[in-house]
Amino acid sequence: METPGSQSSLHRANLERVVRAVRLAGSLTQAEIARSTGLSAATVSNIVRELKDGGTVEVTPTSAGGRRARSVSLSGDAGIVIGVDFGHTHLRVAIGNLAHQVLAEEAEPLDVDASAAQGFDRAEELVERLVAATGVDRTKVAGVGLGVPGPIDVESGTLGSTSILPGWTGTKPAEEMGTRLGVPVHVDNDANLGALGELVWGSGRGVKDLAYIKVASGVGAGLVIDGKIYRGPGGTAGEIGHITLDESGPVCRCGNRGCLETFTAARYVLPLLESSHGTGLTMESVVRLARDGDPGCRRVIADVGRHIGSGVANLCNLLNPSRVVLGGDLAEAGELVLGPIRESVGRYAIPSAARQLSVLPGALGGRAEVLGALALALSEMGDSTLLDGSLSVMAPVFT
Repeated sequence: METPGSQSSLHRANLERVVRAVRLAGSLTQAEIARSTGLSAATVSNIVRELKDGGTVEVTPTSAGGRRARSVSLSGDAGIVIGVDFGHTHLRVAIGNLAHQVLAEEAEPLDVDASAAQGFDRAEELVERLVAATGVDRTKVAGVGLGVPGPIDVESGTLGSTSILPGWTGTKPAEEMGTRLGVPVHVDNDANLGALGELVWGSGRGVKDLAYIKVASGVGAGLVIDGKIYRGPGGTAGEIGHITLDESGPVCRCGNRGCLETFTAARYVLPLLESSHGTGLTMESVVRLARDGDPGCRRVIADVGRHIGSGVANLCNLLNPSRVVLGGDLAEAGELVLGPIRESVGRYAIPSAARQLSVLPGALGGRAEVLGALALALSEMGDSTLLDGSLSVMAPVFT
């Protein structure tokens, strides 16, 4: 038995620190491991050698700063994680290993009016199909990350009121999918997962404080503070869409008037173009037309950008993030929307906060949320499981 403060317990703690650093980053050089864990270079070298001999990590030659180095990543067969993203009109599932490699990914349309049970059925079927197609050992499934387009109560895990999936209000997605798959399931809203995805794989790499803004049927923000998602005590942090811009403005679905969402979300923006462009427009088609030079669509995109910039300025004044990443279809507009965002930030944010801020489009497009779901599963799994080689005790119950 290990006793607190003993050499064996200290060694175990150091093993877990190294494994956690590599697991969250995907791959690190030994020098980077030393910096992130605070361990000496000699200690890291010995631990990496031990983990490599035990099959937990893989070491490959690389270079850093023009010098030869060794890149450390978790073994490709150490385990797998699954990401599930329920979007406004789609279901997307991805399977990845602990070395941050995506092994399989597939998306299919999802009727937003479908019942929660139908949605869970579809997700279960798609997960089973992808697991079978990859041929991975099902006993290696370490966990599932699940994204939903609505607020999740932190304590109960219940999906709050949402007009995007009204038939799902009051459900407990993590509990339901966990029962179906027989593995730990961790749930979060789509904006938070988009932030995680961009933080680990995309435009947020290398920063510890950022806001991921997603504009779709609603407007939300995933907030990263000191490298971690900030959810707030009730899980509703980041509801940037309900910042008031005009107290006499349109009535929002939340019951207030003039929320940012009423000036930027697709349901409010698209009708502005119906008289000149007809019905059937989507935000994707508006962005495409704007990039092709359509003056009406360009004006609407620019106006949306200026309104988003007002909300981002408020975030700058309150949280002073170093980076804002714009996700969703709107990000494809590039400078047509990013320029007006920066313009509003420069006008309304504290100058020192505005100077430190970079505004970038998301690098992952529609994949941000499902990759964030993978990152969520990776971040929530225990390191002792890897060290003990005990993933098999959590074998999923696939039917």
